[in-house]
Amino acid sequence: MGTFAFRFNDVVEKIYSLPLEEKMELKNLLERNISEERRNEIVTNFKKTKEEYQLGKLKFSSELDELKKML
Repeated sequence: MGTFAFRFNDVVEKIYSLPLEEKMELKNLLERNISEERRNEIVTNFKKTKEEYQLGKLKFSSELDELKKML
């Protein structure tokens, strides 16, 4: 088992030993952090897609056969 697995298990055990109020606060912090990371990911993907669109690298179609070929 790798070092990361041991550290992760240690963290999980520590979290389980916290009082309920602290667990709830940690849960809220993690949810906010995950939301922020996801928003950043969406912004990054948007910027990349916008750039590809401006460079003419994107193709659009409503034809099913054409869409299958694009995959």
